[in-house]
Amino acid sequence: MQESVQQVLPPECLLTKIEFEGPQIVIYVKNIQAFYSDEHLITKIASKVRKKVLLRVDASELMPPSRALEKVKSTIPPEAGVQDIKFDPIFHEVVIEALKPGLVIGKGGSVLKQIVLNTGWSPRVLRSPTSPSEVERAIRNNVLASSEQRKKFLSALGKKMVVPAGSCDWIKVTMLGGFREVGRTCMLLQTPKSNVLVDCGMNTDTSDATRAYPYLNAMNLALEQLDAVILSHAHLDHCGFIPYLYAYGYEGPVYCAPPTRDLSILLQQDCLSVMNAEGKGCPYGEKDIKKQLSHMIVRDYGEVTDVTPEIRFTFHNAGHILGSSQVHLHIGEGLHNLVFTADIKYGRTSLLDPADTRFPRVETMFIEATYGGRNDLLPRYSDCEERIAQIVRETVANRGKVLIPVFAVGRAQEMMVSLESKISGENIPVYIDGMSKEASAIHTVYPEYLKRNVQRRILQNNSPFDNPIFKHATSKERKSIAESDEPCVILAPSGMLSGGSSVEYLKMLAHDPKNALLFVGYQGAMTLGRRIQGGEREVPILNEHKKLDSLKVNMQVHTVDGYSGHSDRAQLLAFLRNLRPRPQRIFTMHGDEAKTEEFARTINHMMHCETRAPMNLDSIRLR
Repeated sequence: MQESVQQVLPPECLLTKIEFEGPQIVIYVKNIQAFYSDEHLITKIASKVRKKVLLRVDASELMPPSRALEKVKSTIPPEAGVQDIKFDPIFHEVVIEALKPGLVIGKGGSVLKQIVLNTGWSPRVLRSPTSPSEVERAIRNNVLASSEQRKKFLSALGKKMVVPAGSCDWIKVTMLGGFREVGRTCMLLQTPKSNVLVDCGMNTDTSDATRAYPYLNAMNLALEQLDAVILSHAHLDHCGFIPYLYAYGYEGPVYCAPPTRDLSILLQQDCLSVMNAEGKGCPYGEKDIKKQLSHMIVRDYGEVTDVTPEIRFTFHNAGHILGSSQVHLHIGEGLHNLVFTADIKYGRTSLLDPADTRFPRVETMFIEATYGGRNDLLPRYSDCEERIAQIVRETVANRGKVLIPVFAVGRAQEMMVSLESKISGENIPVYIDGMSKEASAIHTVYPEYLKRNVQRRILQNNSPFDNPIFKHATSKERKSIAESDEPCVILAPSGMLSGGSSVEYLKMLAHDPKNALLFVGYQGAMTLGRRIQGGEREVPILNEHKKLDSLKVNMQVHTVDGYSGHSDRAQLLAFLRNLRPRPQRIFTMHGDEAKTEEFARTINHMMHCETRAPMNLDSIRLR
């Protein structure tokens, strides 16, 4: 590797060392000025070594932090809104948090370049959330505090990746969860020398312990033998069981998009506290979530990353929630290409662009079938917006309250943008409860993953999530909000009434026919939400003593389906028609048994390729 770099790097740059750091290499030089004399030099090196390359100044040339701090402050324009500047000596980085990162970067990276040339420290720029976020602050502090441990982990990981790949003469996938069901999504990808998990979720909406977690014992591997976990997005049915891996011996990386890292930590911590509060007990603890965080490696859409010497992957937009990704896996030297769509939205939403349909190559695809049934057709998005505004206005006119159970990540923000556009001038307060406030703040940290118009508003300090109609409710305020005479809207997790603040509000509001319960997301087959949605008006519910009571539901019950983050049948078929290139085989997953089977038959008739709806515990040889 050093020889390859030295063939391209001018000797006057004074190369001191090369280090492996996970899937990338880092080169250290003493003369940074000489390096920057050729603006294409880092691209030339990356092409030569076929890896992502980072540049750092040798430790001997770094300006002392106290002096460097003054230099950095004087270089950044005051209007950038710098909130914090910290130094990370392990990675030779200066971490700059600002409200306007674009001004910290400068035109064509001019400000960043000046900081490196003046101080030697490599700038890492972070966007401040538009409203305070305890989770975001804790994640950033934790990442900085664990730098030494993280450096050792990345160095060891990088050395594993330079072992010669050898021949890859077979590829196998094993279905460990989320096949012919919704929940606990997990798939094992294996080659002669690689073992990679794609997602590792849990089903929080079941009381059956045998259906709650993936079949990890069916891997016939110790957790220490896993090379990597690739995470598609932050919902618990895809990420919720990853800390368990660290609790019982896994030491490898978790690859995900940057927003997915932050949102998954938020949801896992909430899951831990809810399960412990409900007396169920959680299969992992706080320390396991922190260990996971220190092992997470973030990758942007379109960035090719080596996972093992045999496997590399690229994330593509899935359109489902912030940072949600389709995983394109390139296995062997051109031997096979696999796309794992996870959850996709190929239709209009207020927040995100539709899922990508263009890939370099794809022989095999795993596609979700949540709404793959023959009758799973959603109404037009604009009609849904009008219908929700109408329900809210009618309920408020009757002096009632509208309870909308939402997933804290995705549906909550979608509803906020929609309500802001429809009722912001009507003096109707919208209370945001639970994690939705933190999740919304994280959305403002990553506007580049959002639709252009929302992105523009956040960059102009006019975030839709900060509109005055939204009022953040604490746990102490829930009773007074529910018992007040004030008509309002309440957005509260969980989205399936399987726990959380939405159930607390339901207990307090269900008796009054003036109130309304409005479902805007998928309701799992065994959940309280599905039972009420299906017409039950007397349901069992846990009281404050953790004993079952009967709850009468006198409030109005409405369902507006068009807000789902999943594609309906028409959108799924449109996605497949627009796929380029066409896969040779397609497997359906993430849907009820009948829907995955029916959707597989439909794809077979439409695309004339091999299709199948695998079951959990099936193993399929792809090559």
